[in-house]
Amino acid sequence: MQEKPLLLCCAKKAATARFLDFAQVHKEARGMAPTEIPVSRFLEPEAKELKLTLVVGKAGLWRPIANPRIQKPGLALTGLEVLHHSRVQIFGNTELSYLKTLRAAEQEKALQILWKAKVSCIVVTKGLSIPASLQRGCSKARLPLFKTPLQSSQFIMQVQSFLEEALSATGSIHGVLLDIYGVGVLLLGESGIGKSELALDLVSLGHRLVADDMVFLRRRREGSVYGHVSERLMHHIEIRGLGIINIKDLFGVSSVRPRKKIDLIIELKEWGNDNSFDRLGTEEKTRRLLGISLPEVALPVRTGRNLSTIIEVAARNHLLKVQGHHSARKFVHNLRKRILSPKPPPNALDSADEEPIV
Repeated sequence: MQEKPLLLCCAKKAATARFLDFAQVHKEARGMAPTEIPVSRFLEPEAKELKLTLVVGKAGLWRPIANPRIQKPGLALTGLEVLHHSRVQIFGNTELSYLKTLRAAEQEKALQILWKAKVSCIVVTKGLSIPASLQRGCSKARLPLFKTPLQSSQFIMQVQSFLEEALSATGSIHGVLLDIYGVGVLLLGESGIGKSELALDLVSLGHRLVADDMVFLRRRREGSVYGHVSERLMHHIEIRGLGIINIKDLFGVSSVRPRKKIDLIIELKEWGNDNSFDRLGTEEKTRRLLGISLPEVALPVRTGRNLSTIIEVAARNHLLKVQGHHSARKFVHNLRKRILSPKPPPNALDSADEEPIV
């Protein structure tokens, strides 16, 4: 019985390799943004920083949240503002103080706006005492009512950040993600080209594995794409001839990490007559993942090439480009300058003021 999960994993990997071609897998990288998430996500471990406790309304945890923006319904309770459906409603000092000024019948009338507006849920901040009328109404309407000890401003900032990420675009792509000199490098290529073996070689050189075989993607609000691995595949890699091995057990905890921002895409291609590769390095190619353009390099695969060293150099070269040092363009610039300049006297040394090649 213990072999069943392993066999299922291997069968899934084999099926993916046979029936999904490389182009089809790349389509998954476009991903999609979820239009809504259920309120129940607030009770999952990923939302522990919100410090939410469910008071009443468990039957309404299915209610959707469709907008990362929240609403404070102070004016809405007075009838001067419209409540937006599928949003989180925040009750702080202002809202609760206003309710205390109303008689019981007036409170019920004011709260009717909440029951009819199809809001997502209500959160009472600062650990404030919750009026009985609000608890009864939420229970009757099956509207989740939470409380948190966080200040209203702090909670609003954290919950909007949480919702922006939860509602952001996600996807997946067939490849290997590594952390090389702090650069998130995504290795792509057809099945069997040697991505996992190359990743193992890079890990043995001191770099860190993030994900093998299937990399899950998530777009962040600052315009970046992060890759992570599923819990079932975490720390594992499949090497043909050896099977599935655990990188963390073999190389230690410093050899793995759960997620990494993707900075550079490297596609491995068979070296053949049909492929033309960049010889100078002056062209900047990009590939779009989840709507974000990321730099891409195509590397030819051939027997005898030290790909691990080449990829290490590609990561270092990317860091130089980020810092504004583009070696190939500098070389071409100096070469053109030399060609277009007046012809130097015979046996003259190179001009001392010539820009150095970086």
